[in-house]
Amino acid sequence: MAASTSLVGSSCTQLPPSFRSRGHAPSNLKSTESCCHFPSRLRNNRLSLLTTPVSSSSLRFSSRRASHNAAKGGLDLRRKNGGAWKQYTSMLGEPVTEGLSSPQYPLISCCPARKSRANLRRFLPRALLDKSSFQLSNSKLGHARVQIPHATVGPDEPHATSIAWPDGVTEKQDMGMLASELQQIQAFLSTELPSHPKLHRGQLKNGLRYLILPNKVPPKRFEAHLEVHAGSIDEEDDEQGIAHMIEHVAFLGSKKREKLLGTGARSNAYTDFHHTVFHIHAPTSTKDSEDDLLPSVLDALDEIAFHPKFLASRIEKERRAILSELQMMNTIEYRVDCQLLQHLHSENKLSKRFPIGLEEQIKKWDADKIRKFHERWYFPANATLYIVGDIDNISKTVHHIEAVFGKAGMDKEKASVATPSAFGAMASFLSPKHSIGLGGNSIEKPANSVDQSKIFLKERQAVRPPVNHNWSLPGINTDVKPPQIFQHELLQNFSINMFCKVPVNKVRTYCDLRNVLMKRIFLSAMHFRINTRYKSSNPPFTSVELDHSDSGREGCTVTTLTINAEPNNWQSAIRVAVQEVRRLKEFGVTQGELTRYLDALLKDSEHLAAMIDNVPSVDNLDFIMESDALGHKVMDQKQGHESLLAVAETVTLEEVNSVGAEVLEFMADFGKPTAPLPAAIVACVPKKVHVEGIGETEFKISSSEITDAIKAGLEEHIEPEPELEVPKELISLAKLEELKMQCKPAFIPVSPTTDGTKIHDEETGIVQRRLANGIPINYKISKTETQSGVMRLIVGGGRAAESPDSRGSVIVGVRTLSEGGRVGNFSREQVELFCVNHLINCSLESTEEFISMEFRFTLRENGMRAAFQLLHMVLEHSVWLDDAFDRARQLYLSYYRSIPKSLERSTAHKLMGAMMDGDERFIEPTPKSLENLSLQCVKDAVMNQFVGDNMEVSIVGDFTEEEIESCILDYLGTARVTRNCEEDKKFIPPVFRPSPSDLQFQEVFLKDTDERACAYIAGPAPNRWGFTVDREDLLESINNTSTSDIAQSSSGSQKIGDLQRNLRGHPLFFGITMGLMAEIINSRLFTTVRDSLGLTYDVSFELNLFDRLELGWYVVSVTSTPSKVHKAVDACKNVLRGLHSNKITERELDRAKRTLLMRHEAEIKSNAYWLGLMAHLQASSVPRKDISCIKDLTFLYEAATIEDIYLAYEQLKVDDSSLYSCIGIAGAQAGQDNAATLEEEEASDAFPGVIPVGRGLSTMTRPTT
Repeated sequence: MAASTSLVGSSCTQLPPSFRSRGHAPSNLKSTESCCHFPSRLRNNRLSLLTTPVSSSSLRFSSRRASHNAAKGGLDLRRKNGGAWKQYTSMLGEPVTEGLSSPQYPLISCCPARKSRANLRRFLPRALLDKSSFQLSNSKLGHARVQIPHATVGPDEPHATSIAWPDGVTEKQDMGMLASELQQIQAFLSTELPSHPKLHRGQLKNGLRYLILPNKVPPKRFEAHLEVHAGSIDEEDDEQGIAHMIEHVAFLGSKKREKLLGTGARSNAYTDFHHTVFHIHAPTSTKDSEDDLLPSVLDALDEIAFHPKFLASRIEKERRAILSELQMMNTIEYRVDCQLLQHLHSENKLSKRFPIGLEEQIKKWDADKIRKFHERWYFPANATLYIVGDIDNISKTVHHIEAVFGKAGMDKEKASVATPSAFGAMASFLSPKHSIGLGGNSIEKPANSVDQSKIFLKERQAVRPPVNHNWSLPGINTDVKPPQIFQHELLQNFSINMFCKVPVNKVRTYCDLRNVLMKRIFLSAMHFRINTRYKSSNPPFTSVELDHSDSGREGCTVTTLTINAEPNNWQSAIRVAVQEVRRLKEFGVTQGELTRYLDALLKDSEHLAAMIDNVPSVDNLDFIMESDALGHKVMDQKQGHESLLAVAETVTLEEVNSVGAEVLEFMADFGKPTAPLPAAIVACVPKKVHVEGIGETEFKISSSEITDAIKAGLEEHIEPEPELEVPKELISLAKLEELKMQCKPAFIPVSPTTDGTKIHDEETGIVQRRLANGIPINYKISKTETQSGVMRLIVGGGRAAESPDSRGSVIVGVRTLSEGGRVGNFSREQVELFCVNHLINCSLESTEEFISMEFRFTLRENGMRAAFQLLHMVLEHSVWLDDAFDRARQLYLSYYRSIPKSLERSTAHKLMGAMMDGDERFIEPTPKSLENLSLQCVKDAVMNQFVGDNMEVSIVGDFTEEEIESCILDYLGTARVTRNCEEDKKFIPPVFRPSPSDLQFQEVFLKDTDERACAYIAGPAPNRWGFTVDREDLLESINNTSTSDIAQSSSGSQKIGDLQRNLRGHPLFFGITMGLMAEIINSRLFTTVRDSLGLTYDVSFELNLFDRLELGWYVVSVTSTPSKVHKAVDACKNVLRGLHSNKITERELDRAKRTLLMRHEAEIKSNAYWLGLMAHLQASSVPRKDISCIKDLTFLYEAATIEDIYLAYEQLKVDDSSLYSCIGIAGAQAGQDNAATLEEEEASDAFPGVIPVGRGLSTMTRPTT
């Protein structure tokens, strides 16, 4: 699978959006961060398999949704990279990449929008999304956006809360239209959508096609991706995995790519069913030269794709790496994904050509065999070059392309015109999961010298992937497939996927766009209903998802109904889900739902149009590539919004319900002769389940029982959906005036040492305030994200504040609050619809040291005031419900019981338990602790932390000073918060287990049908500010370094000496130097353990440096084989301890600086990134954080020297007496002698667990580097 990585070869920590695999075995230990998921409205989640199809309609609804995300293992190190103090908070609770960002809303667009590189999920606003749970999410926050409220069409339309349809449309529906009007509308709808005006396309003599898109985000950088239209689907029976092998050998064997080291470029590659992609992200010029870097990047790509050297040594090295990758990928999630794809595509090669390949074949190929596949498929006419970035001169760029690629393949091909193909402008506008999207057939510019009279000897295939499907269309197929069952001992919960497969409907005209819009409205209603109908009544399912999405990698559109449940509830879960599908199909959406969701989609589109100049290049490029695969037309954001407005006026309730019913027909009419047959029904179930009072018992299920459960749902009585009353405000104007009279909100001096009530830093634009009730406020006015804002409340304490007799109380309490979703007299349904109408996303999170609430909002139509109202209501009038508490506790009970079914999680759990001396605040709460909790206990544990000066609120957005300060005074200034001093006295500081200990080296054995191994190595580190668990202040000792020592260590340079003194005296010294050290260690781990020794495919070093707690730790994560894992652990330890014997070089340090500064520069325009920078600026528990930590970041990185890195390195405890390690081994014979011990250890808590969700999410090959 692909990952963005530095050319230095350091371990990949960030996966591109279209290739993140949810089933990816964790490469790092995850801190006990609580991440649960509140119900989300209208989430357009694309269950991306390996690529992320941009054109898709999907929604997801769940009652206890965190469980299926809990499959991620380990203890995540969230705060890393970019800014040394940056705290990643995945506010949407979904897997995302590093970095913070805004929320994602549902989108119908043929244009690009900002999105997370790793989190491609799209959401409509939602209330109180809880993302708390130690290992329920492995992620960091991705980029997202906030939408602009906009009435359906025109300035005088009713507000979204109104259920009245706009007058013009109502008249058309009720009175009908004149024949001439209908003809005009039909003519309009049949018109082609406009094409993106800035996208340049061309073709060289040799057939290579190229696309160029100027894009200024990030500035002075560009993306160059070379897509070869050959993947695993093109392999013969004896070549399974050879496309991936070529990717590895060609990419890592390129000398020209190696020359880009140190330029600030990152590169990687990945292989999928339908293509292989080599990509480089680079600056437009190097730091030391103004020369254009594009020619060098293109030269490297040309060598990689068309002139690789298949050296025997490189082939053997990559053979070892791929075999290791294969074992690393072979998690239970991967095996589930393979099962789903095998049954969905049983009629074609997609079911038999997973990109990773077959082990027995990978071991056999020689250079000649590999070279022959390359010669067959790697030629210019079968490739496409994408260049997107800060490029001003298109003709110059075309010249570079011609100069580098123009002669490639000419000796093997007869030049000629390529016949028209699906390559034209395409885009996915329904991008429910992608909030980005760009592309277009726009400007077709063949190279000047293309001879239009000849034909190519080699041509790319007209259809990719080249397979035939059995479509799920009425009358097409009468061969009914019985439900298939995949049963495995590592599965814990029940999951069933019901598939419908149809051809991709290319979005080329206004009529196509209109159909997608109507599907989005229909599916959005379905999503919301399942939450409102069942959320507060302990539903039988864990989650229900309905996904309707295009897949370029599979060449089809798939509708999937996915149901997850506890094994003992599976029949009821199927019945309820099928019943809801049938209800929506039979009765359709209501008039109010149509108005509400259409309005929300138009607001989202309007916001994307306003953000046209803020879409990252890589997002644009990913979108174009997927659009090309699907055949959709591409527009820019403004064109997309205008087109959407135009078709919205023609949408009627009857047509929405008609189009939507067709999507659900395969399940709502299951068994009827006229209904399309499901492409497949696949249940993934455990072999044994935990039964209270009995223990582990065999789980029995049959295909006929599944069919009977589906039919039972079809026979349930159904009634139409009632309309819901939606509040326009949570706090009335009269009530607000009353609160202001009582509380008299006012600003007071920011600190005791100053009389000023306002501190404004002109360089950063940050304003600091403090309210009379003690709440400190930081805000920044930013115009980079038009008419949008983000806000975060951070509360000190978190899980570390849990008392010994209430372990788990904070994490369960936060989840309880999210499960209830009520505030004041407003029901959960009303609160959620309030968020939908105001385009607000709200999430809760609990970590080891903080509880936080994060809001994404729009600045139009009082969106910011609505967000502040919701925050006020949570602080003052949150409602705690018994049934919500029961669901929250059951979630974590189930999660704990699932640990032994996951190799990574059980290994990480054992290591952290040993290192932290069994402190449950840093691992999962046990069943015993959970049973001891009560509703009052968890409520007190959470709300006792929500007190005045223990809280901090930061806001960033496109508002005015008057607007933001009015909201602050009105809604935060009227919060009645008091300080509970008794809580601080109860705090017990965490400690590491005294060493030496017999638990410093442990092993975990997991019985499995396939062999795998992983290991974690961890040890103590200081926190971000230089404090250690022994209460030592390292920064103070560093400041005592003499001037002469500094001068000597910096070669007598007075200037450098001054810089060093400034850095060593800076509060962020350890945050900066530890971050640089981590980059260097990662690079060494890759080159030594993976590349030189061939002991692993995936190894990484990560730091968890706390802010409030006086400790931190490092973790090395490594995957391997049972036969190599012990050697891999020893090699990792040698690298960790080898920084003295193998000194850090200036080149290594420079690469690390470039990498971190590049991340900082890429994020600096993001509102959410600024929110992270501002965190703890006024927190009394983080006294060293001040404005200099934001202003001086670039200087601090540049000033760091090798001596500084060694000062940080000395604080890592890497000696035998401090270091902890745990090795996990899975296999049929694994640990048979130890099995009894493990069973006895966990017998009292008997563990079953969590099932992965999605189709093929883990089948993509892993990062090449």
